[in-house]
Amino acid sequence: MDEVRRGMAAGALVSGDPLPSVRQLAASLKVNPNTVAQAYRELEREGLAYVQRGQGTFVGSARQIDDDRTALAHELAQRSLVEAARLGLNTEQFIQAIRSVDSSKAPLK
Repeated sequence: MDEVRRGMAAGALVSGDPLPSVRQLAASLKVNPNTVAQAYRELEREGLAYVQRGQGTFVGSARQIDDDRTALAHELAQRSLVEAARLGLNTEQFIQAIRSVDSSKAPLK
């Protein structure tokens, strides 16, 4: 579910793009197909995916993307602060380090 959200937020997945079949994704992730089916159902409930009988599951509306970006940024910030604390940095030191990074030279994936 998180990967679909990230893909939509990054623009790699757009409305109408097909998602892998439950069996394909379960096999590639080495998880139970029920796990994938449950994730797809949850994405459908959130409006981020829709099912067309006999054709598959597709990326749904992008209406929640801005909220998802904000939530993903918040999660990233939390994880980063935890890691900074493990390195002995306080919040202000970490923020200064972020500000010192030249974003034009930062690797993007």
